[in-house]
Parts: sequence; structure tokens; C-alpha cells
Amino acid sequence: MGVIGYGLGVIGAGIGIGLAAYGATTSMARQPEVQGRLFTVFILGSAFVEALALIGFVVTLIAS
Repeated sequence: MGVIGYGLGVIGAGIGIGLAAYGATTSMARQPEVQGRLFTVFILGSAFVEALALIGFVVTLIAS
């Protein structure tokens, strides 16, 4: 049962990073002058999403 929960968590993280990458790419295409700052915010957001996915993995292992 925990594997299903972790799978759903990974799907959520994948969708979150995909939407963030899409938004960052679109924003950089519209306003190239904010590329540096936007890239930094994108990397931080991606790190937070990946951390949540990793926490889901650890909780799944502990609960099993």
C-alpha cells in the first residue's frame, strides 16, 4: 500500500517540476532580462519539490 502512496507522490513532484519548468521557460521567452533571477527561483522551487518527494519516500520506508 505504501508503494502506491509513494508513486502518487512522485507523480505529483513530476507534475510540479514540469509546470515550474514550463512557467520559467515561458517567462524567460517573454522577458529575457529577468533570466538570472528567474532561474534562481526555479532551482530553489525544484529543490523544494524534490525534497518533498524524498520525504514521501522516507515516510513510505518507515511505514512499511
